[in-house]
Amino acid sequence: MKQSIIVVLASIFLLLNHQNTMGQLKKLPVERPNILWIVANDLSNDLGCYGNTLVHTPNLDRLAKKGVLYNNHITVGAVCSPNRSAFITGMHAVSINSHNQFPTKKAVLPEQIKPFTELLRNEGYYLANSKGPEMNGPYSSGYNFEHNAAEMYDGFSWSGRKPGQPFFAQVHLTHAHRPFERDLSRPVAVDKVILPPYYPDHLIARQDWALYLETIQLLDQQIGVILDKLREDGLEKNTIVFFFGDHGRAHIRDKQFLYDGGINAPLIISWPGMLPEGVKSNRLISNIDFAPTALELAGIAKPVYMQGRDFLNKKSRPNNYVFAARDRCDGTLDRIRMVRTKDFKLIRNFHPERPYTQYSSYKRYSYPVWTLMKVLQEKGQLTAAQLLFMAPERPPLELYDLKNDPHEIANLANNPKYKNKLNELNTVLDRWILEADKGPHPEAIEEIIKGRQSMGPDITVSEEAFLATWEKRLSAMWQTPSSK
Repeated sequence: MKQSIIVVLASIFLLLNHQNTMGQLKKLPVERPNILWIVANDLSNDLGCYGNTLVHTPNLDRLAKKGVLYNNHITVGAVCSPNRSAFITGMHAVSINSHNQFPTKKAVLPEQIKPFTELLRNEGYYLANSKGPEMNGPYSSGYNFEHNAAEMYDGFSWSGRKPGQPFFAQVHLTHAHRPFERDLSRPVAVDKVILPPYYPDHLIARQDWALYLETIQLLDQQIGVILDKLREDGLEKNTIVFFFGDHGRAHIRDKQFLYDGGINAPLIISWPGMLPEGVKSNRLISNIDFAPTALELAGIAKPVYMQGRDFLNKKSRPNNYVFAARDRCDGTLDRIRMVRTKDFKLIRNFHPERPYTQYSSYKRYSYPVWTLMKVLQEKGQLTAAQLLFMAPERPPLELYDLKNDPHEIANLANNPKYKNKLNELNTVLDRWILEADKGPHPEAIEEIIKGRQSMGPDITVSEEAFLATWEKRLSAMWQTPSSK
């Protein structure tokens, strides 16, 4: 009885905070809410509800109409496993030695730091984790710390819980990870694709981007399956749904880099009757904020070690700055750090002597535009904006005015008009690195490099011949008739 009273009081306190923060509440629940995370791979804000008119995403658009859409969700990294390690612990990956992609020897979490799911389980939550919309397995994690997914979670779907038991479910969807796939039921018009200015306006680039958009449409269909299942099981009203991307889109200057194309991912949250509908928020969100937010929704206090903040509680101070890091990705060594506000971003390159395009077997064998830009550079056919990414070296500091330069082309680091802003962000980034950046540098990765750089066959042909292979492959894909 005492525990029930505490739960109800905690729910009332929490929801009053929601009322003051997000809008008028219609009623107060007496049950702890279910929490559903739907996590999509390699996805930027390229959805209909974010304003992209070429892509057809009716399920996500409906979810956004029923909830809150966040424009400034910034991930702590630009590749999968560091981000997944971060959002499950509420900690920056660089603070728990989980910042390098898929290490051969995983870190052991400090004793006091635990996946937040353990705290939910201690309070009676059923924990589900799966890969794919059917939610029938296998367990999916991608965490860079030692763990046993079968022990961390109770099952694949919420269907395994006891009657009335609240659940936390995490469903991982591999779209829009490469390789991209056609959506023959609703093809995207290649000639209408609008590319960022840092990519060449070339047929191969357009075809590749259109494939990305069609893969998003397939993702949206999977979202529909999950949401339909939630509704059919009568769980929609007492379930708060988080939909988010684990990081940005899989294009050559986006994924693995700390420009917004790599770290600005969609975030939509819906809770019928509890959160307002059709709201678009510019609040600055980090994905380390998800864990403390989920805990407070369940009436559980945030552990003191967590670096994230509950962004649905009015008493939680908004983020003025968010941070991101890039270290080893596949077999490519690098170290980049970033601090971002709503309007400005500072990127610090710790290896300015290396090109952005240092060898990456993953990108060479999976990204046609990787080869396209090399060929066009040789022919002198790239614009000044495109040549920036192909330079043999990079500046140690990059400062961007995101409001006036959303594609991050004009580096203001040496512009005297922005000296104060540069100094401010440099100071903030220095402080964060000192406090949070605890990972060893560099990683001992001889075996990793050997494995990652052998992802594809050895190519001895010229770049132009390799590009011709891509051209043939893409042409064949786009000659496939639609089902209409």
